[in-house]
Amino acid sequence: MTEKELRRLNRRELLEMLIMQEKKLERLQKKLDEAEADLSERRIAIKESGSIAEAALKLNGVFIAAQKAAEQYIDNIKMLNSVAEKPIDEVIADNSVEFKLSKGKENEKS
Repeated sequence: MTEKELRRLNRRELLEMLIMQEKKLERLQKKLDEAEADLSERRIAIKESGSIAEAALKLNGVFIAAQKAAEQYIDNIKMLNSVAEKPIDEVIADNSVEFKLSKGKENEKS
């Protein structure tokens, strides 16, 4: 509406226009509030996804350390097992050599 047309309106018509504008303003404000709420939720979701990614990376580090510890444990068990599987003849031979050496030292002392 032009300024000239507005001047020709009576009070009632101007009041009706003002009420319509107020309703439109309220509707637009409500729409804006909803959009801002959605935006806030999206920002929170993005922030949380970043936190989840960081947590996953930290957990990944924990899992890597646990895997290394498990591998080291298995390697130690294999080493101990290989020593334990030494043939009995070798163990007896080693013990008899040690026994003879200690017996020889005792004879020298006497």
